[in-house]
Amino acid sequence: MRRYSSVPLMIGVLSLVACAHGTQAGMSTATPKKDPRVGLRAGWMDAGQAAWNLKLVSTTPPSEQFINPSTPGDFRLINSDISVVGPYVIQGNFSGYQVWDISNPSHPTLHTAYVCPGSQSDVSVYRRLMFVSGESLNGRTDCGTQGVEDSVSHDRLRGIRIFDITDIAHPKTLANVQTCRGSHTHTVVTSPADTANVYIYVSGSAPVRSPSELAGCSGADLDQDSSSALFRIEVIRVPLAAPEQARIVSSPRIFQGLVEPTRHGETPEDVAAAAKTAAEARAKGGFTAKVNGVEMVLGPRLVSTTLDSLVKARGGSGAPTAADSATFRANTQTIVDRVRLGPPRPGPHPGPTQCHDITVYPALGLAGGACGGYGLLLDIRDPANPKRIAAAADSNFSFWHSATFNNDGTKILFTDEWGGGLQPRCRVTDKPEWGADAIFTLSGTTLTFKSYYKLLPPQTANENCVAHNGSLIPVPGRDIMVQGWYQGGISVFDWTDAAHPVEIAYFDRGPMDSTKLVGAGSWSAYWYNGYIVSSEIARGLDVFELQPSPFMSQNEIAAAKLVHFDYLNVQDQQKLAWPPSFVVARAYLDQLARSNGLAADRLSAARTALSRAEGLSGDARRGALTELATQLNGDAAGASDQAKVRTLATAVRDLAGATQ
Repeated sequence: MRRYSSVPLMIGVLSLVACAHGTQAGMSTATPKKDPRVGLRAGWMDAGQAAWNLKLVSTTPPSEQFINPSTPGDFRLINSDISVVGPYVIQGNFSGYQVWDISNPSHPTLHTAYVCPGSQSDVSVYRRLMFVSGESLNGRTDCGTQGVEDSVSHDRLRGIRIFDITDIAHPKTLANVQTCRGSHTHTVVTSPADTANVYIYVSGSAPVRSPSELAGCSGADLDQDSSSALFRIEVIRVPLAAPEQARIVSSPRIFQGLVEPTRHGETPEDVAAAAKTAAEARAKGGFTAKVNGVEMVLGPRLVSTTLDSLVKARGGSGAPTAADSATFRANTQTIVDRVRLGPPRPGPHPGPTQCHDITVYPALGLAGGACGGYGLLLDIRDPANPKRIAAAADSNFSFWHSATFNNDGTKILFTDEWGGGLQPRCRVTDKPEWGADAIFTLSGTTLTFKSYYKLLPPQTANENCVAHNGSLIPVPGRDIMVQGWYQGGISVFDWTDAAHPVEIAYFDRGPMDSTKLVGAGSWSAYWYNGYIVSSEIARGLDVFELQPSPFMSQNEIAAAKLVHFDYLNVQDQQKLAWPPSFVVARAYLDQLARSNGLAADRLSAARTALSRAEGLSGDARRGALTELATQLNGDAAGASDQAKVRTLATAVRDLAGATQ
């Protein structure tokens, strides 16, 4: 999520891209003609609900310290991203985090609530360590709630907090690693080649701190200062034997040479609405400026900071005068353009200065960087020194937000957080290519666009909705993903065919309020050991379970449940593997039946042979399975889906090998 009230917004909105894809290739068309998600009753804890092939197992409201009953959608108490360790879901919040015990998914219980303001408080875990992002100006190193009043203060925390969670109910602060731009998000990076350390890739989107607050910080352009804190990420090394010694070890300039990409404008309706709001603000003494052609009301912090600077520039002190306000008003656009774009320069403006999110896939030595105006492919075989090896741009994308690889690394999906997360971007007037997912195939270092995926049912103007965080669901032989869409709810979709993604399950609620937009919805939805866990911004923690359907069989769901995680950081993507199992083989058989990938008689014969083998034991079972695997390899030659039949044969042979 991005905030649109100050300088981070100005910098963050610079994000679109150069290679337009004008068609709606691959948009899902499988939803019902009358979608039950349309017209749901509004409400906070009592909103109307619609579900398809998903069961809501439980909803747990926020704990007492993380809810304001008098103010639905209180921005200070937004639930953010989640990480999981053992039975504990750690749910970030703009004011700290909550730990939920989901040993009983139908009745999660609060294990601890830890107040520590400093948005976004995105969380990750590794063994006994927990890492928490902070970038807001009110975050303190001691987690105090009094905030930080001074513009320069060594009490301010903008970076990564590191906790010892050996006793997760009583976390102990081990270190605070400060960075020049704070940490909007971060990624814990494990490396097969370096088991003594973990690394943290820090994506900071806040304005650069004063060097008086953190030595060495510079917000100058690279051509003016080669040590600028812009145009780079930070890499922190955390020694597992001494995590308190964590420190920044490199600041890779993975954006070098990229130029500002082309981006689409806002919809005519939004431009008109923004102009009306700006006019009303100016009539009341507010300050406005255009950003990417849209008139915007400047936030109070930016206004006060700028006025204070004008006072100091004339050698004055104290409160700004009417003359200072008049000077600012006369030069607002120039000042905002300079903050947003830097000083005038010949040639194209530079590209992104930071990433929003980076997903690493250590088993492949790759990472996908969603970096404002670009989707990047990084080589992370040396985790301390990631290098850019490819970049994709798309003028239909407003803000490249997050990335997900498929399990075999032949595809990568990027999300577009058009509108920053708190805007309605799934209305009937919004283009299906905007605020969507973009799916690419990946071959070597070549990214090839294939399709977009976006929710089809229109949401109201009172529901913030856009593509956001999700994860793979470990169904063998398929690329299935669950994803949060804020107040668009949760969507489960199949992108095995990269050109034709299709929705196969969903859950949605009505808006928080039927008269105005109040922020809520699924920030993230992740699969964890048989369940889908979703961080609901305003309503708490949701737990879901997939239901069998024509799109996913009971065998496929059971096979997915065989994959067990000890912990989960979705941005540190691990290779999925399934143990030899009859249910895995049956999942492949179900897929062949659904796609007509094997002749019906051969499919029936394989099912019969598999059931017969399951009733045997020892050498007899091993022999029957080996015979079936041989038969399937022979059947593959005449099958319409030869690859899937051979995959089934391999699964059966592995099952034979595992037979005791």
